[in-house]
Amino acid sequence: MDQKEILLMMFMGQSNMAGRGNAEEAPPLIKGAGYEYRAVTAPDCLSELKEPFGENENNEKGVTEPGMKTGSLVSAFVNACYTEAGIPIVGVSCAKGGSSIAEWMPGTAYYMDAAERMMRCEKWLLHHDYRIRYRGMVWCQGCTDGDLHTPADTYKACTLKFVRTYCRECGIEKCFLIQIGNHRDDGALYVPVQQAQIELAEECEDIILVSSQLKTFAARGLMKDEFHYLQKGYNLVGEEAGKNTGTYLKTKLK
Repeated sequence: MDQKEILLMMFMGQSNMAGRGNAEEAPPLIKGAGYEYRAVTAPDCLSELKEPFGENENNEKGVTEPGMKTGSLVSAFVNACYTEAGIPIVGVSCAKGGSSIAEWMPGTAYYMDAAERMMRCEKWLLHHDYRIRYRGMVWCQGCTDGDLHTPADTYKACTLKFVRTYCRECGIEKCFLIQIGNHRDDGALYVPVQQAQIELAEECEDIILVSSQLKTFAARGLMKDEFHYLQKGYNLVGEEAGKNTGTYLKTKLK
């Protein structure tokens, strides 16, 4: 394999993509499995991919949450995806805790920041003779919309508009969707959003559901508070989502 073949993956959404776990309990990265492109803090090179992923990638005009990223699902995802597909991942962080889908609509600060980070990474890779085999996004968002009681049809329509626009404008080929989990103390609160996400994956060819495991974690004692997970939980969902993404890509990239 050409060592300069890579998969470009944007890791986007809200706090459970940003990661609120414990980096010390995340799996070490498999040698050669991937790198982080730090579009904000180190845009002139590839960096070691490690937890907390995206820790200092704060843009005051877009996605910023200093000190909040403490351990994510990304390392587990990259290990599992690489094991299946055999192509290293270059990951870009752009996740903001507490963000509603309205804040990701085309033209918003978060959307524009995510597009700029993607384009900056792509430009750097191509300039340094990397071959981008696939451009994808891994998306986990929706708890805030559950808290806000965003109507399911509104959430679904907005997510569809966001995904389709971002894919078209940034050359993203698929959105790999991680379904949100349940509120720890109110098991019904996020069900409308969860159902909307299932329907999005069933009805939109741009969206592939790669994990629905988060909604089992409240009952399994894997939550650290009402909204977030222990690192063990992030590791489990990252592994599942990465494996399913890698299996899909292995078929597509033959």
